[in-house]
Amino acid sequence: MITATDMNIYVKLSNIQNELKAPKGQYNSFGKYKYRSCEDILEAVKPICYKYKATLVLSDDVVNIGDRIYVLARATLYDQESDAMVENRAFARESLEKKGMDESQITGTASSYARKYALNGLFNIDDTKDADTDEFHEQTNKAPSLSTLKSKLKMCELDTDDLLQQTLKPYKVKELKDLNDEQKRHLDSALTSRLKKIQEKKSEE
Repeated sequence: MITATDMNIYVKLSNIQNELKAPKGQYNSFGKYKYRSCEDILEAVKPICYKYKATLVLSDDVVNIGDRIYVLARATLYDQESDAMVENRAFARESLEKKGMDESQITGTASSYARKYALNGLFNIDDTKDADTDEFHEQTNKAPSLSTLKSKLKMCELDTDDLLQQTLKPYKVKELKDLNDEQKRHLDSALTSRLKKIQEKKSEE
């Protein structure tokens, strides 16, 4: 029988990867999808690390790349029976701003994402198709086209010059074409909500 003492760090890591089952314990009621968080992975992996006499340590650094701030997370697995270790790193970029969050919360969110990605890489967890990942959002949450926005503005009766300028004022732009992708998505969501209310009002009349 092979014991933990007979294993090197990579054998231990391979066993942990093989035995780890990290369920998607979180639910996003707005997007109606399940996803796994950093905490879900940690809860599942801790007893397996204990079994193989390995210690998992997470750490963060804040780094400046160009004009943006990134959180660099490290997930490091240490062998308790030797000086061996294996590490995986991941970056997450801080948003310039996020509605309803102060700066510390923005950093905390970036840290959670970076740590999750670092754990994913270390333990071979494939989250690329999960609905809380960047890849998923890039594929499914693309910015609406200008023609789509113009059509919705017209249906909301906001396409006249004065009303259009009032609509665009919060985004600090004068024309639709000047909106960035995030602003387009935000405006599209606002217009969709407005249209829904208009339709509900008409149905009540």
